[in-house]
This record gives sequence, C-alpha cells and structure tokens, in this order.
Amino acid sequence: MATIKTSRLRLTPFLPSDWPFFHALRKNPLVMRYMAAILPEKEIRRLFALRLVTPHTFVIRADGDTTPLGDIGLHVSSQHPDEADIGYTVIPEAQGKGVASEALRAVCDYGFREAGIRAVNAYVLADNRGSVRVLEKAGFVRTQILEKAYDINGARYDDWVYRLERGAV
Repeated sequence: MATIKTSRLRLTPFLPSDWPFFHALRKNPLVMRYMAAILPEKEIRRLFALRLVTPHTFVIRADGDTTPLGDIGLHVSSQHPDEADIGYTVIPEAQGKGVASEALRAVCDYGFREAGIRAVNAYVLADNRGSVRVLEKAGFVRTQILEKAYDINGARYDDWVYRLERGAV
C-alpha cells in the first residue's frame, strides 16, 4: 500500500501498532460527537481490523514524527468504481491547524492519480462547521441536504453531501 507525503505530513497505511491510537480516537467524545455513537470495544476492534486490510486508508502523522494525528480514507464504491466516499478524523489537539485540509487534498489527489477515481463524495453533519470549512476550502461543493437523516444517540441531524470532481480544483 502507498505512503503519501505532503510538505508537513506523512500518511501511511494502518499497522497493528496503531490500535491504541485508533481505540482512543473512537472512544473520545469530542471526536465522535459528529461521527457516531461510541461503540463497544469489540466493534471498534472490528473497524480497526478492516482498516488494516482496506486499501486507500491512512494514518496521518507529522513528517518525521510517529505520533498519529488522525486518520483518513477513501471507500471506493462497488457499484461505481470511479467514485469514492472520503472520511477523516483528527485528534482535538491537531484540529484547526490545517492537518485535515492538507491530508484531504493529498488523499483526493492520490485517488484521482493512483486509484482511478473521478469523483470524491463526503458526508458531514451540518453542525460540524470545522469539517464543512475543510471540505469547502478543498474545493468540495455541497450537492445535497439530507434533512434529519443521521442519528447519533437518538438525536437527528441534517447530513450535508459534498462532492469534488477530478479537475475541479
């Protein structure tokens, strides 16, 4: 699997040694508040096992440092193999420092160049203003609003759909 380098970051495939980071991230209420309910450890382990074998998924690190700052990945559609959904998560200490933006641009470029993707889709809760800014700054365009379509712990949220097409930026 590929490693992606940017001016400040190194995005590497998941390794078994990334489990403590992944577990802590998925148990952090500040991180999960816009993603999903916090799952039992067994389910988090299942998700982690998938990350170990799924192509186009990466741990975000500062170049020259082994400490994980977040994760990011493309999920290529089986029905439309020229499209992918993207998801990313950054630890609270790294938020607001351009880490997500830089990683997002790098993974989209990688998807367009290396994975044959022509479009990347992203879903973000309307309340997640930081992630909305990251997507829009990277050139993603909101294409749809799914009203009260996403449930986290019994609360319904609007889900915004964004899209970036190859060559758009």
